[in-house]
Amino acid sequence: MRLSEFRQAVLDEFGPGFGRVVTNDLALSEFDGRTVDEAISRGADAREVWLALCRAADVPKSRWHGAGLPQPRT
Repeated sequence: MRLSEFRQAVLDEFGPGFGRVVTNDLALSEFDGRTVDEAISRGADAREVWLALCRAADVPKSRWHGAGLPQPRT
């Protein structure tokens, strides 16, 4: 997962306002209590951070994979 895909996944799942709050404030135990933004800025893999975020925020598993990917053209 590229960083742009990660950002899009956060936007799609949480919306622009709450997405920023989640990434700035939610501490992830899987990343030693770092926030999402801190984990990303320290070089953590975006996909691993996304999955940790999904677990921490109780995102349904059906929305964990494929999030942030471009929608197919119709």
